[in-house]
Amino acid sequence: MTAAALDVESLREPQRWFPRTTEIPAATAPAPWPRAERPLSVRVFGAGRTMDLDEFLDITYTTALLVIVDGTLVHERYFHGVTPEDRLLGNSATKSALALLVGGIPGLDLDAPARSYVPELDDKACGYRDVTIRHLLAMTTGVHWAEDHRDPDSPAARLVAPVREGTGSLREQLVRIPPGRTPGTSFTYCTADSLVLDWVRERATGRDFTTDLARLWNAVGAEHPAVVGHDPHGVAMAGGSLAATARDWARLGWLQIDGRWHGNPLVPAGWADESSRPGELFLRPGRLPTTITTHAGFGHHWWPLDTAGRRVTADGMRGQFVYADRDRRVVVVKTSAWPHGDAWADMQYRDLCYLALPAVAQAAAAMRQTDQGE
Repeated sequence: MTAAALDVESLREPQRWFPRTTEIPAATAPAPWPRAERPLSVRVFGAGRTMDLDEFLDITYTTALLVIVDGTLVHERYFHGVTPEDRLLGNSATKSALALLVGGIPGLDLDAPARSYVPELDDKACGYRDVTIRHLLAMTTGVHWAEDHRDPDSPAARLVAPVREGTGSLREQLVRIPPGRTPGTSFTYCTADSLVLDWVRERATGRDFTTDLARLWNAVGAEHPAVVGHDPHGVAMAGGSLAATARDWARLGWLQIDGRWHGNPLVPAGWADESSRPGELFLRPGRLPTTITTHAGFGHHWWPLDTAGRRVTADGMRGQFVYADRDRRVVVVKTSAWPHGDAWADMQYRDLCYLALPAVAQAAAAMRQTDQGE
């Protein structure tokens, strides 16, 4: 495969997707990961066969793979011209970064109605009028929505297109999304929910998305600047526009393990647990619509692979993952450039990744124990 065939550039240079961007500075005191790299042997069982790590990485169009074990970088590889300095567009993995920011708001009542923070939603015609913050986090708002970026007439495509063309306002469109099902009774993957959640976060803190993210970026010692795309009015596309290096994406996964960075709590105690767990029976792994995945559920903007939420991942379109094994204290970042036009193939790639990432984490943890003589 060639880099051109993979369309790597559209993910490595996210500025092309948004007419306006804001750069998030690197930390004032960058903290590179300690390193103890060595080859990694993994057997992946999926797609009806057994494969080694190299085959898995190849058939899922991988552009970067990075593995952290107990705070140490043990494996790092790049493909198709991507480098450690490239800022890689995470697409919807951005939603998990948003969840970390929401978790850092002191005293936020998740069962408060969103309109208590955003009065613009208090209209009978607005689907978000009776929605709580918890509904937004779990994407159980029930608004009338279809997340299909392949169809230019879908609500998701109509939301994003004017922003990318530099002509539209995200929030003007959000208040026009109509109601559908009763909030709290069903799951629909919905980027609009994330944008309303960010609107609530902004009103609760008085800070825009990039300002809040910059505070977090500094706290976790990010080595490189990140970039965030936003609409012509400066409102961030908080559901899908964060681009960062693979090493810095790993910091967000590490924070999801227990909410701490070098022992310092950056989100309230228990938020990593709560945001990692599915809050309803129909949000548990294997109970989401099969068109999304058969291997994960949904927590608070994180995707758990088990009911207890001990293994979770951020997940972005075209194969962007930040996976955290919270018990083994392992983070795996896998970025990809797989094609998006075929919905069936897209689902197969995603399901294979949900099977492979835990295997990578398990193998890396075992390797690290062997190296330490444990």
